[in-house]
Amino acid sequence: MISSPTAHVATSEMANPLETLGLVIIGRNEGERLARCLESVSGIPNRVYVDSGSTDGSVILARQNGAIVVELSMPPQFTAARARNAGIARLLAANPDLEFVQVVDGDCELHAGWIPSAVSALKAEPDLALVYGLRRERYPERSIYNALCEVEWNSPVGESPGCGGDVLFRVAALHQVDFYNPAMIAGEDTELSMRLRKKGWRLRRIDAEMTLHDADITRFGQWWRRIRRSGHAFGEMAFLHPDAREPNWRQKVRSIFAWGGIMPGMLLLVLLLALIINPLWWIGVVLLLVPWPLRMMQLATRERRRGLSAKLARASGILMMVGKLPQFLGLVGFHFDRLSGRASRLIEYKHRGTA
Repeated sequence: MISSPTAHVATSEMANPLETLGLVIIGRNEGERLARCLESVSGIPNRVYVDSGSTDGSVILARQNGAIVVELSMPPQFTAARARNAGIARLLAANPDLEFVQVVDGDCELHAGWIPSAVSALKAEPDLALVYGLRRERYPERSIYNALCEVEWNSPVGESPGCGGDVLFRVAALHQVDFYNPAMIAGEDTELSMRLRKKGWRLRRIDAEMTLHDADITRFGQWWRRIRRSGHAFGEMAFLHPDAREPNWRQKVRSIFAWGGIMPGMLLLVLLLALIINPLWWIGVVLLLVPWPLRMMQLATRERRRGLSAKLARASGILMMVGKLPQFLGLVGFHFDRLSGRASRLIEYKHRGTA
């Protein structure tokens, strides 16, 4: 059974790590999730909450919990990257000598033992730009989408090509790469990781519990929007870092383009030919459909070998292939915005509370 983090981070256990550390929480209408997040970090004195236009009382809640609050306005548009930059800037303005900064999303709770473990890891290896640990899902049993998020978070321990939204940074490394790219609507963590690695920094996933996350994805439409956002991120990463080898973003984009664009396009064309011109074209329809279940079974078998249950492995194989369609839409959306000179708009998928 997965145990919850303790109610707050005990200051007495972390006296030394806290002297040179600050924390940034970002959120927008996270409601009860934010309340749990704030409680989990109440023992960290240097903490900032950055709000992106909440209407559910999040700002008041953060102030009541003793956090410094930064309220972003529009324009420019809200992005997680912009919010994190604003929070880090506020921390460093008040505490310019901070060595480390923990960033955490407002739908997460910080594990009580995380900060000491993370700071120790950074101090032990001066060329580490960041460390992150295990992020778990609070309610994996509520939907197959939540359960697959739990699988997604469980990346291998050791040196890593990228990080997620919850991470402990070395401030000197952030300064060297000029922090997050505030214009990115998705994939900003991975893009920052790429720039850090190009500067010679290393990234590490350590064997420690870090955060408890509440994805709250219970509907297919939410999952579809989340995957469409990932397609946008893949497209932007391939555009910004075309020379990358790990991960190979161009290869990922080619896969999305083939399975999410070319194959469905050919299937639609052949289906129209079968309906309008000659029934023999139905043979082509069948031939174009066959690769999909075969690839789904192949992916499900791979996930089963990784240790997933039969149910999760099957769902993973199916959704990874179905997901090529929204990823293609996200990919096309990125390039359309880029070529037309428009700023990409946020793609949100969470349940959002309102006042």
